[in-house]
Amino acid sequence: MNIEWVKTKDIIPNTENPRIIKDDKFKKLVQSIKDFPEMLEIRPIVVNNEMMILGGNMRLKAIQEIGLKEVPIIKAENLTEQQQREFLIKDNVGFGEWDWDALANDWNPEELNEWGLDVPLFLDEPTGDDLVDDEKNKPATMKITFESPEQLQKAEIDIQELLDRKFKGAYFSVSAGEL
Repeated sequence: MNIEWVKTKDIIPNTENPRIIKDDKFKKLVQSIKDFPEMLEIRPIVVNNEMMILGGNMRLKAIQEIGLKEVPIIKAENLTEQQQREFLIKDNVGFGEWDWDALANDWNPEELNEWGLDVPLFLDEPTGDDLVDDEKNKPATMKITFESPEQLQKAEIDIQELLDRKFKGAYFSVSAGEL
């Protein structure tokens, strides 16, 4: 498969794309393309023979927001309708999991955030002295218990998206075991 450059107006967004992007994530995507446009050629938009997007709907939206007139694509030719639908989903599935220990120890959290990775906030636990004064002024909290660390990891993204969407300013912290 060869990469070719085409006019952005010639690419058709896929109306069956089940993925959405929230405003804050979209802004990060736009900024990431502005900061690192070479990434577009390294990971081009994938289209079918009719120029409909199979992979890269959100990138095209961001490219249009920036005002780029041309974009690199790869044509996924000879795919059946079923294979195109399968590609649409599999291209967006995150099979891997983040190694939060490695990220915390080896990466700059500000850069990770700028690059679009939602780095969880690990806040210091309050001490007994913090809780003595006026208990009514404490923020409301909720504890959720998961059966395994894997289950927690899978839920973190959904929890953060829910908080971002419905409860602006809310955050969560993660701990393991009983404190």
